[in-house]
Amino acid sequence: IFEALTAVDRPYKKGKTLTEALRIMATMKREQHIDPDLFDLFLRSGIYQEYAERFMRPEQIDNVDIGPLLGPVSLAGR
Repeated sequence: IFEALTAVDRPYKKGKTLTEALRIMATMKREQHIDPDLFDLFLRSGIYQEYAERFMRPEQIDNVDIGPLLGPVSLAGR
């Protein structure tokens, strides 16, 4: 999902910034379209930033405050 939102090589849409893509995914999380624990791990691990630095254009990479995008710490599986 993240790659599709940020890709700039699609003729039908413009690639989103980090903030735009992560906000869309946070909405998807709230609406239960994606796994909330997996999305929070994606944010906490910083893999979104590593991907951005490797594959995204500099103008797409903005400062992201992940705090509001995270849910409460999950106790699932503990």
